[in-house]
Amino acid sequence: MNELNLLAPAKINLTLEILGKRPDNFHDLTSIMMSVDLNDEIKIEKSSTLEVFCTNRLIAKDFNLAYLAAKRLKNQFKISKGAKITISKNIPVSAGLGGGSSDAAMTLIGLNKFWGLDLNLDQLFPIASSLGSDITFFLHNGTAMVQGKGELIRTLPLANIKHAVILSPDISIKNKTAHMFGKVRSQDYTKGALTRKLEARIRRRGDIPPELLFNVFDEISIRIFPELNLIRQMFSDIWSGEIHLCGAGPSLFTLVESRENAIALSLLLNKKTDFKAYVVEPTKQFEWQ
Repeated sequence: MNELNLLAPAKINLTLEILGKRPDNFHDLTSIMMSVDLNDEIKIEKSSTLEVFCTNRLIAKDFNLAYLAAKRLKNQFKISKGAKITISKNIPVSAGLGGGSSDAAMTLIGLNKFWGLDLNLDQLFPIASSLGSDITFFLHNGTAMVQGKGELIRTLPLANIKHAVILSPDISIKNKTAHMFGKVRSQDYTKGALTRKLEARIRRRGDIPPELLFNVFDEISIRIFPELNLIRQMFSDIWSGEIHLCGAGPSLFTLVESRENAIALSLLLNKKTDFKAYVVEPTKQFEWQ
């Protein structure tokens, strides 16, 4: 094999609840995550050394999760081969959409095939979970219930969702995820009831009622990021549906039934906010052979 091309999808969180704090200082969470067809593009080619190139030059090589995943896979299984990995970024960086984690997961999946390793999911899982909480979800994609600190995955049928519109504000938040989790208070903890209810509806192939969508960081972001709150208000001025953060933000999303309405909404958001809006659809679970 001389070349392998893969798509690394973004994700949105239909729910994100925090149940409490663990002894290891991570938070116990429960979430329904769904991959969507906003994709980074990954090309793997032959090389005598391991090289990773990214079109976004702000992502330093030593902090690129795809490079770290490739390096760990190569070292752990004592692979003598190299590879040139090129990542064309389409998913906004540090936006709550899981782009870096998705790139890492698809790099593991791609190198497994490119190098002819024939490793199964259980063998790749420890590498993924050691590098980041979301990477394990992206070894599955589709719709899944995610628990623990993100490493416990229960796959679900494809959610009955037609389209979503994602607005990705150009807001830079230093050490965003750690900062957001650091602002979680005990009164923000929930018991996971909304996530369990939504899981049951998805398993029954039911609709997705707006009142079951939830993200703990919606309220937290209002307290600490007034700029993001203003953008959310602009969003709600032109759309009456539920609006929620993607992960720890700052991207926002809403569910839309028809593609025509989704496109119209994205164009209005682009014009009103000067930020990029995307129309996306759910993607299927990755099929392990």
